[in-house]
Amino acid sequence: VARRLSLRKHPECHSMAGGKAIEHLAQTGNQDLVTFRLPMQQYRNCNFSFSGLQNLINNAIGQKEKEEGIQEGEILSCVKDVAAAVQHAVAVHIIQRTYRAMLFCIKNSMLPSKNATLVVSGGVASNQYIRKGLQNLADANDFALLCPPPRLCTDNGVMIAWNGIERLRAGLGVLQSTAGIRYEPR
Repeated sequence: VARRLSLRKHPECHSMAGGKAIEHLAQTGNQDLVTFRLPMQQYRNCNFSFSGLQNLINNAIGQKEKEEGIQEGEILSCVKDVAAAVQHAVAVHIIQRTYRAMLFCIKNSMLPSKNATLVVSGGVASNQYIRKGLQNLADANDFALLCPPPRLCTDNGVMIAWNGIERLRAGLGVLQSTAGIRYEPR
């Protein structure tokens, strides 16, 4: 979405990664001026998909470009509103699907009866709007929310290392002896 909106050309966002630029612009945008139908509403499962939403967003951006009489690659005057609407739609989709997964796990006794934890990592965990929505979801369902600090949410290697540290501290799934283990380079 950031690439389609040409946010590298935006004076406030030229040095930001795409997700960070969307979050930055969304802070002062009006999410109600552009609306996107949420994906997968007809499916009663826990899957996520953003491809349908991506098509809706691309079409909406194209329509706004026509309305404003600008070419693709130029900055829309309503770019902050589009960013806010995109961020909101993504957040709601993630929250709804995560809630379904939480209910599924509870119903199937896949979680402890007390102290259930929702762990969120990756780039999505660095977005404060999405993180706040997931915190509200966790709080409303008596779950703890565990997220790495945002500075550790953008590099997969760092996230894997953080997970390893947490598992080591908890003594979970940590190999105590490497004797007898063979590994070969590909």
